[in-house]
Amino acid sequence: MRPSPVFLGILALTVAGGAMAAFGDINSVFLRDRDPLLIAGVVIFVAAGWVASLSLHEFGHAMVAYRGGDYSVAHKGYLTLDVRKYTDPVLSIVLPLVFLIIGGIPLPGGAVWINRGALRSRGTSSWVSLAGPLSNLAVGAALALVVSLVPMAGGLVIAMSYLALLQIVTFILNILPIPGLDGWGAIEPYLPPQARELGAKVRPWAPIILFAILWFIKPANAALWEGAYALFGAFGGYVDGAQIGFSVFQFWN
Repeated sequence: MRPSPVFLGILALTVAGGAMAAFGDINSVFLRDRDPLLIAGVVIFVAAGWVASLSLHEFGHAMVAYRGGDYSVAHKGYLTLDVRKYTDPVLSIVLPLVFLIIGGIPLPGGAVWINRGALRSRGTSSWVSLAGPLSNLAVGAALALVVSLVPMAGGLVIAMSYLALLQIVTFILNILPIPGLDGWGAIEPYLPPQARELGAKVRPWAPIILFAILWFIKPANAALWEGAYALFGAFGGYVDGAQIGFSVFQFWN
Protein backbone atom coordinates (compact mmCIF):
# COMPACT_ATOMS: atom_id res chain seq x y z
CA MET A 1 0.00 0.00 0.00
CA ARG A 2 2.97 2.31 -0.44
CA PRO A 3 2.31 5.46 -2.55
CA SER A 4 3.31 5.03 -6.17
CA PRO A 5 6.23 6.97 -7.68
CA VAL A 6 3.65 8.73 -9.87
CA PHE A 7 1.81 10.11 -6.84
CA LEU A 8 5.07 11.13 -5.19
CA GLY A 9 6.07 12.85 -8.42
CA ILE A 10 2.79 14.78 -8.47
CA LEU A 11 3.40 15.85 -4.88
CA ALA A 12 6.91 16.97 -5.82
CA LEU A 13 5.48 19.00 -8.70
CA THR A 14 2.96 20.56 -6.32
CA VAL A 15 5.76 21.52 -3.94
CA ALA A 16 7.77 22.98 -6.81
CA GLY A 17 4.78 25.06 -7.89
CA GLY A 18 4.32 26.26 -4.32
CA ALA A 19 7.97 27.33 -4.14
CA MET A 20 7.63 29.23 -7.42
CA ALA A 21 4.49 30.97 -6.18
CA ALA A 22 6.21 31.83 -2.90
CA PHE A 23 9.15 33.49 -4.68
CA GLY A 24 6.91 35.26 -7.19
CA ASP A 25 6.12 38.95 -6.85
CA ILE A 26 2.75 39.07 -5.07
CA ASN A 27 2.52 42.82 -5.64
CA SER A 28 2.31 42.20 -9.37
CA VAL A 29 -1.23 40.78 -9.01
CA PHE A 30 -2.47 44.37 -9.04
CA LEU A 31 -0.53 45.22 -12.20
CA ARG A 32 -1.36 44.53 -15.82
CA ASP A 33 1.90 42.63 -16.34
CA ARG A 34 1.99 40.03 -13.59
CA ASP A 35 5.15 38.23 -12.58
CA PRO A 36 5.51 35.11 -14.82
CA LEU A 37 7.07 33.21 -11.92
CA LEU A 38 4.00 33.89 -9.76
CA ILE A 39 1.62 32.85 -12.53
CA ALA A 40 3.52 29.65 -13.31
CA GLY A 41 3.77 28.79 -9.63
CA VAL A 42 0.05 29.23 -8.95
CA VAL A 43 -0.98 27.30 -12.07
CA ILE A 44 1.39 24.40 -11.36
CA PHE A 45 0.55 24.26 -7.64
CA VAL A 46 -3.21 24.30 -8.20
CA ALA A 47 -3.27 21.92 -11.18
CA ALA A 48 -0.86 19.38 -9.66
CA GLY A 49 -2.48 19.72 -6.25
CA TRP A 50 -5.88 19.07 -7.76
CA VAL A 51 -4.62 15.87 -9.46
CA ALA A 52 -3.12 14.77 -6.13
CA SER A 53 -6.44 15.41 -4.40
CA LEU A 54 -8.20 13.37 -7.11
CA SER A 55 -5.94 10.46 -6.19
CA LEU A 56 -6.78 10.92 -2.51
CA HIS A 57 -10.49 11.06 -3.37
CA GLU A 58 -10.38 7.74 -5.18
CA PHE A 59 -8.07 6.23 -2.57
CA GLY A 60 -10.69 7.15 0.04
CA HIS A 61 -13.35 5.17 -1.83
CA ALA A 62 -11.01 2.20 -2.24
CA MET A 63 -9.72 2.13 1.34
CA VAL A 64 -13.21 2.12 2.85
CA ALA A 65 -14.27 -0.57 0.35
CA TYR A 66 -11.23 -2.67 1.26
CA ARG A 67 -12.00 -2.42 4.96
CA GLY A 68 -15.64 -3.10 4.17
CA GLY A 69 -15.01 -6.43 2.43
CA ASP A 70 -14.05 -5.70 -1.19
CA TYR A 71 -10.45 -6.90 -1.27
CA SER A 72 -10.34 -6.74 -5.07
CA VAL A 73 -9.47 -3.04 -4.89
CA ALA A 74 -5.97 -3.98 -3.70
CA HIS A 75 -5.37 -6.20 -6.75
CA LYS A 76 -6.60 -3.39 -9.03
CA GLY A 77 -3.93 -1.05 -7.69
CA TYR A 78 -6.39 1.42 -6.18
CA LEU A 79 -4.55 1.55 -2.86
CA THR A 80 -1.31 2.81 -4.41
CA LEU A 81 -2.58 6.38 -5.05
CA ASP A 82 -1.47 5.94 -8.68
CA VAL A 83 -3.77 8.26 -10.61
CA ARG A 84 -3.32 6.12 -13.74
CA LYS A 85 -5.30 3.33 -12.07
CA TYR A 86 -8.40 5.50 -11.81
CA THR A 87 -9.91 4.87 -15.26
CA ASP A 88 -9.13 6.62 -18.52
CA PRO A 89 -6.36 9.24 -18.20
CA VAL A 90 -7.92 11.56 -20.81
CA LEU A 91 -11.56 11.48 -19.74
CA SER A 92 -10.80 11.25 -16.03
CA ILE A 93 -7.81 13.59 -15.69
CA VAL A 94 -7.04 15.67 -18.77
CA LEU A 95 -10.65 16.68 -19.59
CA PRO A 96 -11.50 17.72 -16.00
CA LEU A 97 -8.23 19.69 -15.88
CA VAL A 98 -9.19 21.51 -19.08
CA PHE A 99 -12.59 22.42 -17.62
CA LEU A 100 -10.88 23.55 -14.42
CA ILE A 101 -8.46 25.80 -16.27
CA ILE A 102 -11.04 27.25 -18.68
CA GLY A 103 -14.08 27.59 -16.46
CA GLY A 104 -12.88 27.15 -12.90
CA ILE A 105 -15.35 24.30 -12.29
CA PRO A 106 -13.62 21.17 -10.96
CA LEU A 107 -15.37 18.31 -12.73
CA PRO A 108 -15.32 15.05 -10.77
CA GLY A 109 -12.59 13.00 -12.41
CA GLY A 110 -11.53 9.42 -11.99
CA ALA A 111 -13.41 6.45 -10.64
CA VAL A 112 -12.81 3.16 -8.89
CA TRP A 113 -14.85 0.09 -9.67
CA ILE A 114 -16.18 -1.33 -6.41
CA ASN A 115 -17.67 -4.80 -6.02
CA ARG A 116 -20.68 -3.65 -4.03
CA GLY A 117 -21.82 -7.23 -3.55
CA ALA A 118 -18.71 -7.95 -1.49
CA LEU A 119 -19.41 -5.14 0.97
CA ARG A 120 -20.73 -6.11 4.37
CA SER A 121 -23.79 -3.84 4.54
CA ARG A 122 -25.73 -1.02 2.95
CA GLY A 123 -24.16 1.33 5.45
CA THR A 124 -20.70 0.29 4.31
CA SER A 125 -21.69 0.92 0.70
CA SER A 126 -22.86 4.42 1.63
CA TRP A 127 -19.61 5.19 3.44
CA VAL A 128 -17.63 3.99 0.42
CA SER A 129 -19.39 6.65 -1.65
CA LEU A 130 -19.03 9.35 1.00
CA ALA A 131 -15.33 8.71 1.61
CA GLY A 132 -14.26 10.42 -1.62
CA PRO A 133 -15.99 13.79 -1.18
CA LEU A 134 -15.18 13.80 2.53
CA SER A 135 -11.51 13.54 1.61
CA ASN A 136 -11.90 16.68 -0.51
CA LEU A 137 -13.58 18.43 2.38
CA ALA A 138 -10.77 17.39 4.70
CA VAL A 139 -8.08 18.61 2.28
CA GLY A 140 -9.88 21.91 1.78
CA ALA A 141 -10.30 22.45 5.52
CA ALA A 142 -6.66 21.53 6.19
CA LEU A 143 -5.36 23.94 3.54
CA ALA A 144 -7.57 26.74 4.84
CA LEU A 145 -6.35 26.08 8.38
CA VAL A 146 -2.69 26.10 7.34
CA VAL A 147 -3.14 29.42 5.55
CA SER A 148 -4.81 30.95 8.61
CA LEU A 149 -2.22 29.69 11.12
CA VAL A 150 1.14 29.51 9.34
CA PRO A 151 2.93 32.67 8.15
CA MET A 152 3.93 32.29 4.50
CA ALA A 153 4.68 34.24 1.35
CA GLY A 154 1.75 35.95 -0.35
CA GLY A 155 2.04 33.95 -3.55
CA LEU A 156 1.74 30.69 -1.66
CA VAL A 157 -1.18 32.07 0.34
CA ILE A 158 -3.26 32.77 -2.76
CA ALA A 159 -2.32 29.44 -4.37
CA MET A 160 -3.24 27.41 -1.28
CA SER A 161 -6.42 29.42 -0.70
CA TYR A 162 -7.65 28.85 -4.24
CA LEU A 163 -6.83 25.12 -4.12
CA ALA A 164 -8.66 24.91 -0.78
CA LEU A 165 -11.71 26.58 -2.31
CA LEU A 166 -11.64 24.14 -5.23
CA GLN A 167 -11.69 21.25 -2.75
CA ILE A 168 -14.83 22.69 -1.18
CA VAL A 169 -16.47 23.08 -4.60
CA THR A 170 -15.52 19.49 -5.47
CA PHE A 171 -17.07 18.30 -2.22
CA ILE A 172 -20.33 20.12 -2.90
CA LEU A 173 -20.58 18.84 -6.48
CA ASN A 174 -19.82 15.24 -5.55
CA ILE A 175 -22.19 15.17 -2.61
CA LEU A 176 -25.21 16.10 -4.75
CA PRO A 177 -27.74 13.22 -4.89
CA ILE A 178 -27.54 12.95 -8.67
CA PRO A 179 -26.95 9.63 -10.48
CA GLY A 180 -23.31 9.27 -11.37
CA LEU A 181 -22.13 11.34 -8.40
CA ASP A 182 -21.14 10.15 -4.95
CA GLY A 183 -24.15 11.68 -3.24
CA TRP A 184 -26.37 9.35 -5.24
CA GLY A 185 -24.14 6.40 -4.39
CA ALA A 186 -24.58 7.19 -0.69
CA ILE A 187 -28.39 7.00 -0.82
CA GLU A 188 -28.76 4.40 -3.56
CA PRO A 189 -28.57 1.34 -1.26
CA TYR A 190 -31.67 2.58 0.56
CA LEU A 191 -33.76 3.40 -2.53
CA PRO A 192 -36.48 1.13 -3.96
CA PRO A 193 -35.54 -1.01 -6.98
CA GLN A 194 -37.44 1.25 -9.40
CA ALA A 195 -35.43 4.32 -8.33
CA ARG A 196 -32.15 2.41 -8.61
CA GLU A 197 -33.06 1.23 -12.11
CA LEU A 198 -33.93 4.77 -13.18
CA GLY A 199 -30.67 6.01 -11.70
CA ALA A 200 -28.70 3.40 -13.64
CA LYS A 201 -30.34 4.53 -16.90
CA VAL A 202 -29.60 8.24 -16.47
CA ARG A 203 -26.21 7.78 -14.76
CA PRO A 204 -24.13 8.46 -17.92
CA TRP A 205 -26.04 11.67 -18.73
CA ALA A 206 -27.02 13.22 -15.41
CA PRO A 207 -23.58 14.68 -14.54
CA ILE A 208 -23.24 16.09 -18.08
CA ILE A 209 -26.61 17.80 -17.74
CA LEU A 210 -25.61 19.16 -14.33
CA PHE A 211 -22.40 20.70 -15.65
CA ALA A 212 -24.18 22.09 -18.70
CA ILE A 213 -26.57 23.82 -16.30
CA LEU A 214 -23.67 25.19 -14.25
CA TRP A 215 -21.89 26.32 -17.40
CA PHE A 216 -24.79 28.06 -19.15
CA ILE A 217 -27.18 29.11 -16.37
CA LYS A 218 -25.59 31.89 -14.35
CA PRO A 219 -27.90 31.72 -11.28
CA ALA A 220 -27.03 28.02 -10.84
CA ASN A 221 -23.32 28.75 -11.17
CA ALA A 222 -23.62 31.65 -8.73
CA ALA A 223 -25.45 29.46 -6.21
CA LEU A 224 -22.67 26.87 -6.37
CA TRP A 225 -19.95 29.43 -5.71
CA GLU A 226 -21.93 31.23 -3.00
CA GLY A 227 -22.38 27.95 -1.16
CA ALA A 228 -18.70 27.10 -1.62
CA TYR A 229 -17.55 30.47 -0.32
CA ALA A 230 -19.87 30.18 2.68
CA LEU A 231 -18.48 26.76 3.62
CA PHE A 232 -14.94 27.91 2.84
CA GLY A 233 -15.40 30.89 5.13
CA ALA A 234 -16.82 28.67 7.87
CA PHE A 235 -13.50 26.79 7.86
CA GLY A 236 -11.63 30.06 8.26
CA GLY A 237 -10.68 30.25 4.59
CA TYR A 238 -9.11 33.42 3.23
CA VAL A 239 -11.80 34.45 0.73
CA ASP A 240 -9.92 37.40 -0.77
CA GLY A 241 -6.83 35.22 -1.17
CA ALA A 242 -8.84 32.53 -2.99
CA GLN A 243 -10.33 35.12 -5.34
CA ILE A 244 -6.90 36.55 -6.14
CA GLY A 245 -5.58 33.02 -6.65
CA PHE A 246 -8.43 32.37 -9.08
CA SER A 247 -7.60 35.51 -11.06
CA VAL A 248 -3.92 34.53 -11.27
CA PHE A 249 -4.78 30.94 -12.20
CA GLN A 250 -6.89 32.27 -15.08
CA PHE A 251 -4.14 34.71 -16.04
CA TRP A 252 -5.40 35.23 -19.60
CA ASN A 253 -8.68 36.82 -18.43
